[in-house]
Amino acid sequence: MRAYATALDGVKAQSGNIGIERVTPGSVSALAVAYYQSPGFRSLADSTKDHRRRIIDKLRSEHGDKPLKGLKRVHLQQIMADKAKTPKAVAANNLIKILRVMLKYAVDLNMIDVNPATDIKQYRSRSDGFHTWTEDEIAKFEATHIIASRARLAFALLLHTSQRVSDVCKMGWQHVSGDAIAVKQQKTGKVLTIPLHPDLKIMLAALPRTNMTFIVTERGAPFTAKGLGDFFKKQCRLAGLKHCSAHGLRKAAARRLAEAGCSVNEIAAITGHASLREIAHYTAKADQGRLARQALNRQLGSEGEQDLSNLRSPIVQPRAK
Repeated sequence: MRAYATALDGVKAQSGNIGIERVTPGSVSALAVAYYQSPGFRSLADSTKDHRRRIIDKLRSEHGDKPLKGLKRVHLQQIMADKAKTPKAVAANNLIKILRVMLKYAVDLNMIDVNPATDIKQYRSRSDGFHTWTEDEIAKFEATHIIASRARLAFALLLHTSQRVSDVCKMGWQHVSGDAIAVKQQKTGKVLTIPLHPDLKIMLAALPRTNMTFIVTERGAPFTAKGLGDFFKKQCRLAGLKHCSAHGLRKAAARRLAEAGCSVNEIAAITGHASLREIAHYTAKADQGRLARQALNRQLGSEGEQDLSNLRSPIVQPRAK
């Protein structure tokens, strides 16, 4: 309520000396200011906060001075329609998910009476999100970047730990104990103990123990999550894999585990997914391929037991009388 009162006074609550920004009381920007100070927003992981801020600030630049009292369902649908012109409608779906949360907070603050975003459906998207690396793409990256390079080390950590960039950029020797590495996921706060893959163990053995993190910049400083993501994207382009990304390796790791016959819970024990729905997607695909091969083998085995001698044996000429 204090944050909202500050917004109504036309002053954005800022810490430090970042500056002061005027907002119109009761406007979309006023809600954004109050939401940024809310416990729900403050409890989010830094990466999630940054993601939401980018989307909300874009909304503010276009509609920030408009009053919330006049915001209707039809207006949100039009805003979504404009966003849906972008590829795969991802921008529209991301916006409405955030607006549901923000406008619910506006109801709690008595800025509006009802949440107009509650029943708005997201656009159907045929996209599976980040591209999942194939085995050929994995081999192509490995063939491009030598084992001793930073690119290859980042690749191995991402693939063999199945973790997000925000967690991989912080990994160092202090997290390794025996043949496992301890991870506290930044996004979820979940604590994992992940066995070291043999290939990763060999690669780490050659690293010096002088840095706080395994991967460092050219100046020897730790990477930020964004910095490592940008660095790795550049290495993908050098390998001719423009459509590949760091997060795609996390998905590839889950795919590999599913293809190996791991259960949903076994995969989650490594990836740390809070929701099992996405993992079930990989498992279902792997099971389909495995069951299809079993079905073909059964078919071929059945055919082998049939009497097909007159098809596969040389033609026997009738005896002459």
